[in-house]
Amino acid sequence: MQTLPPLDRLSGILERFRVQAQLYHSGALCGVTTFSASEGYGYLHVLRRGELQVSHPGDRRGLGLLRFDEPTLLLYPRPLTHRFHNPPQEGSDFTCARLSFDGGAYNPLARALPALVAIPLARVPGLEMALELLFSETDQLRCGQRLLVDRIFEVVVIQLMRWLLDHPQEAGVQPGFITGLSDPRLARALVAMHDAPGENWSLERMAGCAGMSRTAFANRFREVVGQTPADYLGDWRMALAQGRLRAGQPIKLLAEELGYANPSALSRAFAAKVGMSPREWLAKAAQEADV
Repeated sequence: MQTLPPLDRLSGILERFRVQAQLYHSGALCGVTTFSASEGYGYLHVLRRGELQVSHPGDRRGLGLLRFDEPTLLLYPRPLTHRFHNPPQEGSDFTCARLSFDGGAYNPLARALPALVAIPLARVPGLEMALELLFSETDQLRCGQRLLVDRIFEVVVIQLMRWLLDHPQEAGVQPGFITGLSDPRLARALVAMHDAPGENWSLERMAGCAGMSRTAFANRFREVVGQTPADYLGDWRMALAQGRLRAGQPIKLLAEELGYANPSALSRAFAAKVGMSPREWLAKAAQEADV
């Protein structure tokens, strides 16, 4: 049996859709602490020691009241109001960061993740060294601390994403590109499309990247990812188009980069997927950002 070469399933995504972290809190939390969705941030919390109760007021996803009594990492990839409840005499020890996903609500990585990922620290291999450095930096003030801690938090995010790619069911990830990247054969087709979205991706070519027949590939893709390969490619191209438009790239250049014959073809595909023209969407996105 042929051994397939190693595959980097994550870099292509994070290079196009960055995740930025900013230290928010370090130390004990006492009483009730609210992290409001109105601020527009995701959050990464590291429960270093102690106990924690988390409530989610107004949430309709059924998260309810959760309790943690072991060192745990809690990731909120999208804005979601949550409250930490800690007895004043037993204030749990936390290190927290606010997260900004490029593209906000349109970031495909943030959209693919559950509202909350809660993982015991011991479950994520390799996390110990990054957390040891993180805790040593947050325990005392030193020159460059804030910038260094922000970068370490981003390393922790990447390590968590690595783990999620290999354990999507355990984290409650729904069918999508994360579950697709967890499949060794589908991942090769997905990474190829991620890296070269503008090329002519026929079903036969996608299947060839995965080392599968067209029928087997199409059936497996729909089962694992939850949509057809063509629909996935279209969604990926639109996610890239939205990011590029927000960065000020003209649609004429985008059309060529994303594999469309001309700007009109891209505009039609964009409107079909998003429900409005690129110009209308960009104006709406700018208005939402201002709010």
